[in-house]
Amino acid sequence: MKYLIVGLGNIGNEYVNTRHNIGFRVLDALSAASNTNFVTQRYGDVATARVKNCVLILLKPSTYMNLSGHAVRYWMQQEKIPLENVLVVVDDIALPPGAIRIKPRGSDAGHNGLKNIAEMLGTQNYARLKFGIGNDFPRGCQVDYVLGKFPAEQEKELAERVDVAIEAIKTFALAGIDRAMNTYNNK
Repeated sequence: MKYLIVGLGNIGNEYVNTRHNIGFRVLDALSAASNTNFVTQRYGDVATARVKNCVLILLKPSTYMNLSGHAVRYWMQQEKIPLENVLVVVDDIALPPGAIRIKPRGSDAGHNGLKNIAEMLGTQNYARLKFGIGNDFPRGCQVDYVLGKFPAEQEKELAERVDVAIEAIKTFALAGIDRAMNTYNNK
């Protein structure tokens, strides 16, 4: 079985390790744990990892966040991956830092990356792993917050939560969305 695992983030060195780039960070960690490397290809950086009998196509779109759907649609078609085998890893300000929620579908909740993916795929019925970044910012400062880096005191815990997200991705591929939700939501 083949799966497309998409990590959302912004391209450019100024965005490395920002809250909005947690999708890239999770995929970088999964790639490292799988002893595979990303290669720049059309619409993004792509790596291939194996988890038992599953092939995971890891994609970090090189488009701007609000155009992520182009990369997702292209790689789904290129690799002939059905919608039910797509998982998008995305930051979520509605969740506390490090919290993980896996959902089989849902609204974009104001996230421009998810909005564009839904537009390009013509549906919101694709799985997502939402990684909490918290919402500890003053009114009107959301952009600065999501484009800011995690504070030092959250970094140690964050690394552990990234490892949990990796295990959730593996469970999604090996056992399905329901098992992944039951195992990792609310942990």
